[in-house]
Amino acid sequence: MTVLLNFTKRWLRSIFCSLSIAVLTTGCGSMINPFNTRLIEDISTGISDMFVENEVIVYDKEELNALKATDKIPAKWKNKVSENEIAAFYPAYENGAVYIADESGKLTKYEAATGKQLWQIKTQNKFSAGVGIGEGIILVGTFKGEVLAYNESGHMLWQATVTSEILSPPQIQNSIVVVRTVDGRIFGLDAVDGKRKWIYQGATPPLTVRSTAGITLAHGAVFAGFPGGKMIAMSLFNGNIGWEVTVSQPRGVTELERMTDITSSPVVNNRLVCAVAYQGRLACFAINDGTQIWSRESSSSAGLAMDNDYVYVTEDKGVVAAYDLLSGASMWKQSRLGSKKLTRPIIKGQYIVVSDDKGFVNILRNYDGLLIARSATDGSMIHNSASQMPDGVVVQTAKGGIYAFSEQF
Repeated sequence: MTVLLNFTKRWLRSIFCSLSIAVLTTGCGSMINPFNTRLIEDISTGISDMFVENEVIVYDKEELNALKATDKIPAKWKNKVSENEIAAFYPAYENGAVYIADESGKLTKYEAATGKQLWQIKTQNKFSAGVGIGEGIILVGTFKGEVLAYNESGHMLWQATVTSEILSPPQIQNSIVVVRTVDGRIFGLDAVDGKRKWIYQGATPPLTVRSTAGITLAHGAVFAGFPGGKMIAMSLFNGNIGWEVTVSQPRGVTELERMTDITSSPVVNNRLVCAVAYQGRLACFAINDGTQIWSRESSSSAGLAMDNDYVYVTEDKGVVAAYDLLSGASMWKQSRLGSKKLTRPIIKGQYIVVSDDKGFVNILRNYDGLLIARSATDGSMIHNSASQMPDGVVVQTAKGGIYAFSEQF
């Protein structure tokens, strides 16, 4: 059986848009962008069609039969918001509720146990990132670089403006909101009123993967990966750099070959911080000074997760891999999930949860990667990882489907 590759037009569109932005920002000074964004999307979609129109992936019949026979994940509830054409959103759970943002500018609160809508805010903004949550504050970002903060009752607390589009959910810790923008900057904002406390400017190579790479807040620090394979640790309170390390070195002759961007958030425990680069390496470092503990070849644009024993990585071409946390030794790989584009894994007890571009949610056993359950949603891509609830997980699809599943796998 053949399955047409639901390949990433989105990725090629992103490359095209990144090149346009790079030309405008590096070659034209303060020149105003003369391009219509929808025109850019149409042109880049046409370019991507030339690459993927005839590409076919053949799945083993035994593999497909095994997937069909896999147990279903018990469903809790489902709901729907607006479809998202460009942005990728992340459901957020807090205090018995699930918060969902969509591209049309709506922020919706659902009861986590039943899926009942508790309130919905319709704004004039076009949301591009969310939902970030913590300390009683719900955060979303927009295509125009606006950060909007609400309380759990849906009342706006403040609105702040940063320098460019926000692609990943703003994060909050110790009354500081941290926001990353597409132009390589990271902002620290006061959680009380949104006023700027500090700013960091990262280097941006001429060719990068447009990604939803965010930041990780832990131990009073901000950890972030960048294009070119660099990762930094900075103070959450003033933005000062503690250390900078190289996760992966660019290799190859052409600019495409040399892209080794970190397109996902690092993961952190009490001793280590680990990150993975596209077309690069997976590496873990000492959290206090950035000393490299181990590294190995790996390529991922989706991301990774960590527990007490393993680092789990969603690698390219539909592979989920587990590596020993202390040594980096390969423990297992799962490549028979029927998709070549998977989300970042999340850890739910003794299980690993990954979703895919066909709208499936997959449950793997953590110690050997065995697929034990999977369920379909609405058939559209799930761009971001599932979000944890106390008794299950919830995902958001590109078509706006909200699906909650039970933890009774």
